[in-house]
Amino acid sequence: MTTKICLFSLSTPPPPPQLLLSHRRSNLFLPFKVRASTFPVNSFSNHQVVVTRERGKNDKLISALAKHGINSLELPLIQHMQLPDLEKLIYLLSAATSFDWIIITSPEAALVFLQAWNYSHFIYNLRAAGTPSVKVAVVGTGTASIFDEATPSSKQLIEVAFTPSKATGKVLASELPKHGSERCTVLYPASAKASRDIEEGLSKRGFQITRLNTYTTEPVQHVDQMILQQALSASVVAVASPSAVRAWVNLLPEPENWSGSVACIGETTASAARKLGFRSVYHPSSPCLQGWVDSILDALRIHNQFLKVEEVSPEGMMRSSPVLFLVGSLGLYAVLEQHRALMQPAGFSD
Repeated sequence: MTTKICLFSLSTPPPPPQLLLSHRRSNLFLPFKVRASTFPVNSFSNHQVVVTRERGKNDKLISALAKHGINSLELPLIQHMQLPDLEKLIYLLSAATSFDWIIITSPEAALVFLQAWNYSHFIYNLRAAGTPSVKVAVVGTGTASIFDEATPSSKQLIEVAFTPSKATGKVLASELPKHGSERCTVLYPASAKASRDIEEGLSKRGFQITRLNTYTTEPVQHVDQMILQQALSASVVAVASPSAVRAWVNLLPEPENWSGSVACIGETTASAARKLGFRSVYHPSSPCLQGWVDSILDALRIHNQFLKVEEVSPEGMMRSSPVLFLVGSLGLYAVLEQHRALMQPAGFSD
């Protein structure tokens, strides 16, 4: 048998149980209330968003984020390179080769197509009266917006006539209108890294497809290390292609420990991000600038909520104020020990 020594001074009798309970309420739970969040959930001024498209192509996104008080950090991750098929595209357009549909599946593919269209008309001095109009099918509203910004002369001859119910290549291939059992021809200028979903889906439906790999994407050759260090601590990285996602993951020292979010322009890029192991991935239902911005805002709101919860949790207290955490923990231990001692018969151990 051993003697139980009370944690209070031997010269001072222990307080009654009701005082212990009062003491526990005021000392144990109060610190968790003191650490309130220092910014509202919808405040984004403490965050930075990394924008990763080629330099000069981030301006619209940067401006849209600035309207919400969000600072952007420009870190181009990829570069576009023209391929020999671009010359074939120019030739087909200049020869006024007829296609029932021209399929464009990304904003970059739309820009390349319009460059080829304008170049063919300039070089071969084609007149609008002798140039057939073309019907274009786009994968989503973001791609369609590129044609909205085309020159008036081009817009007169290029009709954006179809957008699928969901912004993916598979859905586009399954929904593209086909006039009866007649032979239907499709010109598909795309990135060399685009999937074969379009071709496979349309071929099964009896379309005749001509695919031209007019450009490709490659990681940038040089990344500014000072900017990269800032980017690694950013809350959100905004990416517009699977190539950009792959470039970003290759820059991360420990991808599995990166705590940021990936905001993707569309579902295809988001799918690539998840396959690469990112857990916090956001994307709009249809690729467009406003949807992309909304996805970034959603990611930041969740990040703010996480920080708010973290600040009032024991783990958050430990990181922000180890001393406060230690004092609170010792107080909890002392009170629990006192309560346990009072519940046992006097003078006996466990």
